[in-house]
Amino acid sequence: MENSKKNLLIYAHYYIPDVASTGQIIKELAEGMLDTFNITIICVVPSYTGVVEKEYKTQKYYRENINGVNIIRIRVSEFTKSSKKSRIKNILDYFFGAILATFKVGKQDYVFSISQPPILGGLLGVFGKWVKHAKYIYNIQDFNPEQTMVIGYSKNKLIMKLMMSLDKFSCRRSDLIITVGRDLAETIHKRFKNKKIPKTIVINNWINEKEIYPLKEDNEEVEKFKRKYNLQNKFIFMYSGNIGLYYDLEGIFKVLEKIKSGIKTKEGKEVVFAFVGDGTILQDLKKYKEEKNMDNVIFIPYQDKKDLIYSLNTADVHWCVNAKGIKGVSCPSKYYGIAAVGKPILGVLERETEIQLLIEKTKGGLISVPEDYGFLEKNIKWFIDNANSTELHEMGKRNRTYLVDNLTKDISINKYKEEILKL
Repeated sequence: MENSKKNLLIYAHYYIPDVASTGQIIKELAEGMLDTFNITIICVVPSYTGVVEKEYKTQKYYRENINGVNIIRIRVSEFTKSSKKSRIKNILDYFFGAILATFKVGKQDYVFSISQPPILGGLLGVFGKWVKHAKYIYNIQDFNPEQTMVIGYSKNKLIMKLMMSLDKFSCRRSDLIITVGRDLAETIHKRFKNKKIPKTIVINNWINEKEIYPLKEDNEEVEKFKRKYNLQNKFIFMYSGNIGLYYDLEGIFKVLEKIKSGIKTKEGKEVVFAFVGDGTILQDLKKYKEEKNMDNVIFIPYQDKKDLIYSLNTADVHWCVNAKGIKGVSCPSKYYGIAAVGKPILGVLERETEIQLLIEKTKGGLISVPEDYGFLEKNIKWFIDNANSTELHEMGKRNRTYLVDNLTKDISINKYKEEILKL
């Protein structure tokens, strides 16, 4: 019975059709929990790229229903990813708009927020808890200000101290914290020095393994993708996702510069490095490529979700990377898409991080620690020397098998439902 369901309000900065990974996760989580909860999402109008479409420029709020999920969208100002000022304004538009939107929804039994935008996502959850007299679940995908400090986005110690106090406040006021990795759960313990630790559990992120799966190399759509971006008869290392500040891509490019254009595998395939996505340092990387004449590097725009299966299947090897210092702060969710299509992984990850532990357990790839560029170069050359080998195929198979057995969408979403209902 519809009336017997509890009401769940979710604050999500981005939601479909935006391509932000958290927006996709929240979409599948919300739709997967509709059998248990009536769900309302408060999010921005589609604008992940910084551009707001004309149809979302006439009102302050827009009400929609997508696949049974009620959505209130907030109009926000446009921004450019290279402009800190415009991004901050955009984020504040969402924050204050979401506060007002909270009064537009009725009684709520549970309030759920994610850790984006940094700090403000947690504060929205606390606000919703107070206003709606609801239980509050804080889903921490990334820790801030720790992430901000790692990349040096702000060096103002006073601001960092204030941010830490505010996010610890959000943690304390939560009824449940859900993190997406074992190393992230340890960060909660460190924050509170193992005293009065808020209730915290780990539930892995996922990708829909029934929508994203291995395809044959001669699949018509995969071939079309290769033709479009001149990838035929190439051995492809692919990075797919946010081309931002948290991945030390500038350092990795200095390694790729040593892999000269024209190098081929034993089977005669030319080695290329494809970067699919967008982000704050994309233009810097494009400039570096031109300056260094790195003709074996290709940039490809974000792919629509319906085409993701084809772009992911195009690669022979996938990058899964984080910058030094990201341990316990962020967890690269791109791992789940890579594993879903059954591809081997070239990891640049700190030891004892969630994804490093998964790759090590499955023997699904090769890993170097961040900034060990010499070892990374050796791993790249190993994949080139062993292209099309049985070992590469087995790495990919093990990734897919482990995902299907342990990390499916249904397994994780059922954990969310069970833990929320316990509150």
